[in-house]
Order: sequence, then C-alpha cells, then structure tokens
Amino acid sequence: MRLARFLVTHVAWDAATAVVLIGLSFVPGVAQQGLALAEASGRSLDPLGVVLIVVQGGAVALLRRWPQWSLAATFATFSVYQLLGYPTTFAALGLLVALAGAGALVQRHRILTLTITVAAYVALVAALIARDADLTVLDAVVFGALLTALWMFGSWLRSQAALRRSRAEQVERETIAGERARIAHELHDVVTHHVTAIVVQAEAGQFRAGVDETTRGLLASIADGGRTTLVDLRSLLGALDGGADITRSPVEQQIRDIVARARSAGQRVELVEHGRRRPLAGAIGLVVVRVVQESLTNARKHARDGAASVEISYDDREILVDVVSSGRTSPASATGGRGIIGMRERVEFVGGELQAGPEGDRFAVHARIPA
Repeated sequence: MRLARFLVTHVAWDAATAVVLIGLSFVPGVAQQGLALAEASGRSLDPLGVVLIVVQGGAVALLRRWPQWSLAATFATFSVYQLLGYPTTFAALGLLVALAGAGALVQRHRILTLTITVAAYVALVAALIARDADLTVLDAVVFGALLTALWMFGSWLRSQAALRRSRAEQVERETIAGERARIAHELHDVVTHHVTAIVVQAEAGQFRAGVDETTRGLLASIADGGRTTLVDLRSLLGALDGGADITRSPVEQQIRDIVARARSAGQRVELVEHGRRRPLAGAIGLVVVRVVQESLTNARKHARDGAASVEISYDDREILVDVVSSGRTSPASATGGRGIIGMRERVEFVGGELQAGPEGDRFAVHARIPA
C-alpha cells in the first residue's frame, strides 16, 4: 500500500512537470527561454513542431515508470526539433529532466543506456555542425559535459537513496534481532522453567511408594515428552536469539517416534505407511512431522476417545498425510486456537495443500506435501 501511494504521488509530480514544460512552451516571453544546441534556421512553428514540443515535454510523465523510454522519446524529439531548425522551446528542458531522472531511476542496462545516449549525441552533433557553421566542437563538448553532469547527478541521487535504504534495513534488522532476543529470553525464563518443573515432578512421582506400573509408565512418558520438549524449545530459542546451537532440529523426530509417544501416553493410534519410507529431513520433513504431531494432539484433546489413525503415503513427488480421529468437532471451533491454521500455513509455505474438517462422524486432516 505504501509503495502504491509512493508511485502514485511521484507519477503525479512527473505528469505535473510535463504539463508545465508543455504549457510554458506557448507562453509569450517564456516560450523561447529553453534549451538549444544550434541556432534556429528561421523555420516557423507548424503542426509538426507543436507535436515535437508536446512529446519533448510530455515524455517526462513516463519517467517514473519507464525511464529509458522517457529518455529515448525526449532525446529523439529534441534532436529532430533541432535538426529541423525550429525556434528554441521551453519544452527542450525536458531533456535535462529526463537525463537526471534516468541516471537516478534506470536499474537494468545502465551502461548500455548511457552508451546509446552518447552515440546518439555524437551523431546529432555531427549533423548539426554540418548544418550550422556557428556550432563548434568546443560548444558541442561543453553541452555534452552538461548532459553528462546531469546523468552523474542522477546517479549520485540513486546511490544516496540506496544508502538510505541500506541504513533503514540495517536498523530494521537490528530492531527485529533485539525483539527476537527479548522474546527468546522471556520464553526461556517462563516456559522452560515450567516444563522443567513438570519433568522433575514426573520423574519423582515414579519412585513414590504405592505407584502401580501403569501410573509409573504414564509418568515416565510425561517425563520423556517434557525432555523432548525442552530440547526442541532450546533449539528454537537459540534460533530466535541468533546464537543457535541447533545440533538437534525438531525435524529429526520421525513419525514412528511421535506415534510411540502418543501411545505411551495412553492414546490409541494406528499407523499405516505406504511406499518406500525415507528419513524426513529439511523443511519438508518438518512440515510432515508437525502436521502429524498437531493432528494427534487435536485428537487427544477433542476426539471422543482420543483414538486416531495416521496414514502416510510416500512417492517420488509428494508425501500424503491423512490423520482421522473420532468425533466431528473442529479443534479450532472448539477452542478458538490456531492449530489447523498453523498446519495449513506450514503446508502452503512449501507449496502443498491441506484440508481439515468433519467427514461423517469423524474429523479428518488431509495434507499433500511436495517431496
């Protein structure tokens, strides 16, 4: 939106400049206060000359969007106007504006643009010297130096704008880094503390008198899950803080590990895998793992009995993930959370698709993830 406002504002200024250049070219006393390289041959202004004046000044309106074409149109009509010997016109000043603007705005083929402009100027000078005996090589060199200075001035403006952008981006990066570090420290001080307390209590509970084997296994599962969470959390905190010791990425978890952990917590999960199973690594692997993980978490919280089936299909081009749980309630509608939204964002970020919703008396998550 800001870029659109920027372009509209500056294009409007370019159009206003073009109107001024053309308008003043027909105001007595001002019309001939313009730019000329050779003396006029006495040719009076006719319809062709009016068209050339309009194009000389009007091409400036294109400067912001098409600087090379604006310069080409301005220079070409200036040259024809001079060669035909029309009287000096205020619109010729558009050439100076176009040169400075092109020097500042041309992004691609700058050297080629400058080379063509210089060659066109040399050809113009040669033609004008042959027509006007009063025009000397020194005059042409001085005029050319003026045009070159305008291009260089535009280039200087361009470099200054790039420097300002670079400084602004540096400030933005430093601000983001500072905010990320602050968030990382807050998460470390609050979340890590509570998860550590959960692990310690779960481990201590296993050794209390009177604890049966089922409860002891459940407490052991809680402790293992807490330790895994701490490892993942420290990895994410390191990435946030910019000093990551990412020796273990969350993606290194495999589907079987997630299912086994869910089963040890008492959840009934069925896992079926089709195709040649391969290690899940990189961004794609992380997306697959997180979709299964979040889907099982939702099933545990919202399904009638927490039961779920996980089906993974591997082929050379994509990985299909299907997680179906009992109960039709959408996790998002039940809690107002972002689980499904987050899964969909992850999948779409790597170019995949995700669908989640009730299917009969079940809730299903279907994801297609490019391999």
